[in-house]
Amino acid sequence: DDKIYGAWLGRICGCMLGKSVEGIRTNDLIPFLKETKNYPMYRYIHRSDFQNMDLAKYKFNFAGRVYADEIDGMPVDDDTNYVVLAQKIIEKYGRDFTPYDVSRAWIAYQGKDAYCTAERVAFCNFVKGYAPPQSAIYKNPYREWIGAQIRGDYFGYINPGDPKLAAEMAWRDASISHVKNGIYGEMFVAMLAIAATTNSIEEIISGGLAEIPQTSRLYESVMSILDSYKSGVSEQNCFKMIHEKYDEHSGHDWCHTISNAMIVVAALLYGEGDFSKSICMAVETGFDTDCNGATVGSILGMANGKETISEAWSAPINNKLHTSIFGVGTVNISDCVEKTLSHIENS
Repeated sequence: DDKIYGAWLGRICGCMLGKSVEGIRTNDLIPFLKETKNYPMYRYIHRSDFQNMDLAKYKFNFAGRVYADEIDGMPVDDDTNYVVLAQKIIEKYGRDFTPYDVSRAWIAYQGKDAYCTAERVAFCNFVKGYAPPQSAIYKNPYREWIGAQIRGDYFGYINPGDPKLAAEMAWRDASISHVKNGIYGEMFVAMLAIAATTNSIEEIISGGLAEIPQTSRLYESVMSILDSYKSGVSEQNCFKMIHEKYDEHSGHDWCHTISNAMIVVAALLYGEGDFSKSICMAVETGFDTDCNGATVGSILGMANGKETISEAWSAPINNKLHTSIFGVGTVNISDCVEKTLSHIENS
């Protein structure tokens, strides 16, 4: 119970941390964090940080964002919508759901604007009559982007100790909108099933790697981070290496599965199991900040339990999650946890 609650709460807090600056590039983010005395990052970004600041010098539009000191629960976000949506899919179709079932649920539960990039293309393909797996391929240039990697958490939650089944469910989910590394990203997140049984970061990552093809670029890239960490490469040099390999100023590199998976793994390893340190590391690195903060938070929340997430992170969330899912709207996180536990018991 403590672990499942930790996973939900960790995902939501990590997502909120990155949501305030989603889309920013580090040449804006780092100077901004330094100016607000939040570098290295250690807390949420607040609207009150901007008092007496000249924001015009930054390219990023800070004005139109949401901040932790002005929210009533977690605001609507695709990274959190998908966990609740997966819960609805299990509720409606059971654990033997098919990719086609997922495609029907997408049409039934959310409007087109709730989906981004590969997901939006797939949604439009469903409407045009394309069924999975064709829906993932037809006119879909985003099919190896991060969209599926943010959808796998729930399958890890409901299969504690069984990463194989978690990854297989993730494959069913991912195949409707993604191919190759796009799918492997979601299967890799099946490491959450392992985090349910151990808090050893290296074991968790290795367990996730065991579920994806060793010949894939994702496997190779994650291994390069793991090897660097084990051979004593510094945190700074490891993140620098990611930035050298992928250009955050290119939309493709910024949103690709592989670049962001590397950030997640590096934040987990160099954060050494510390929740605050790890989610902050994932966000201050740039790229897809809310996705990476959410994934890292979810894994550490599961590995170490709810008690390791301090009040500073959980208080603004106030046990409340807003979604854009039809017929669901706002939910209590504690209710989502109860339902998750029932889905584990019914396995």
